[in-house]
Amino acid sequence: MADHPSKNPRQPMPEQPPEERIHNFNEVPYGYALEQAMAEASRCLRCKKPRCILGCPVEVDIPGFVAQVQEGRFHKAAQKVMETNLLPAVCGRVCPQETQCEIVCVLAKKGDPVAIGRLERFVGDWEREHGDSTLPDLAPPTGKKVAVVGSGPGGLTCAADLAKMGHAVTVFEALHELGGVLVYGIPEFRLPKHILKVEVDRLRQLGVNLMTSTVIGKLDTIEDLMAEEGFDAVFIATGAGLPVFMGIPGENLLGVYSANEFLTRSNLMRAYDPRQGDTPIAHGKRVMVIGGGNVAMDSARTALRLGADHVILSYRRSRDEMPARLEEIHHAEDEGIDFELLTCPIEFRGDENGRLASAIVQKMELGEPDSSGRRRPVPIEGSEYEEPLDVAVVAVGAGANPLISSTTPDLEINKRGYIVADPSTGATSKRGVFAGGDIVTGSATVIEAMGAGRKAAAAIDRYLADGVWPPPPPEKPAEDGEDQG
Repeated sequence: MADHPSKNPRQPMPEQPPEERIHNFNEVPYGYALEQAMAEASRCLRCKKPRCILGCPVEVDIPGFVAQVQEGRFHKAAQKVMETNLLPAVCGRVCPQETQCEIVCVLAKKGDPVAIGRLERFVGDWEREHGDSTLPDLAPPTGKKVAVVGSGPGGLTCAADLAKMGHAVTVFEALHELGGVLVYGIPEFRLPKHILKVEVDRLRQLGVNLMTSTVIGKLDTIEDLMAEEGFDAVFIATGAGLPVFMGIPGENLLGVYSANEFLTRSNLMRAYDPRQGDTPIAHGKRVMVIGGGNVAMDSARTALRLGADHVILSYRRSRDEMPARLEEIHHAEDEGIDFELLTCPIEFRGDENGRLASAIVQKMELGEPDSSGRRRPVPIEGSEYEEPLDVAVVAVGAGANPLISSTTPDLEINKRGYIVADPSTGATSKRGVFAGGDIVTGSATVIEAMGAGRKAAAAIDRYLADGVWPPPPPEKPAEDGEDQG
């Protein structure tokens, strides 16, 4: 008799050894082999009321696609995922499944959950490599036009759903490549750009018009799109890409970067590949990255691959409070990133040429919890020390770019500069204008932005059909019995 699925061990993910990968920008995890994927899929308990779907912001039918993987029907598994998510290979790589769909898996109560993210990556890769994808059916044309501002995960998801509903969709992207934070913010070793391009190209196949190098708020305003270009609705998904600094002396020295600039130069401008061009970026030998999130981990691991001898990650709290994914922390530690926890720079110092030479760092201790629920870092008087540096990367968060809000006076924003929108529909204070993702919530996850894009698309569809403003929230499905797993 076969073992109960819960007794099967979770399949490990094969990956590049640390001593090799620190010298290249190739992807770190190799992905599951066919047999591994099928073995991992066999661990699913097929719950009557699967909580994993509720844990997914785009509500992928997780048990449905996992069952297809177990049976070796990988094309059907990919079709099942893409009913609600056209970016499976992307989400399988960068989404924090451990705090969303996997954390509510029944198996997680007594052991390791099903590796949902790794299986999603597997089917996305399988579908791409075998080239037999089947696009979803499109509804008849409605005659309605929708503009999507921003081609990050929220904008792409909203555009795809609207296209399937029969609307004519145009995506406007300010940069010369599509993908938003997926292309400029996430390093090649975590998300290879050729994979992203394949998944973005599905929107073209759905008939979405993709416009790059088009800065809305500068070239055209939101009002121009609606009054002059004839768009019936607009979805704003511009993300939170405004660099945030610490406000300490010396941040204007040469060699001090925001994480946004540092990663954009490396990722979008391909500074990591000198064969493709000579993008100016400082290749320091002693680098400090300030922060504890995924962006900080990406910056530190990028600096290492650009040739740094010593990369310090300075974080003002302890390891337990780090907001980065555990997998990213683990990879950074394996690669030799020097974690200087409970520390915070209070000054950057330069040489006679205005270049960064060192940081004055102060030690911290943890006090009472703050509004985030984490214990507040408290400076320790007299604990300062000097750290010699060539490059510093400030990765302490990002803000809302004010370009669109400043050129759309009837668009309500909050005190932090983010657009105010209904969380269930994305509707803003301006009729016909919706918003979602980081420009509403502040920096969050890829899949949360995608969830906001899906909600907005549904609300836009209702608004275009009946003209009711603001559109009412969707009706909640009736609750059924509890799942016992």
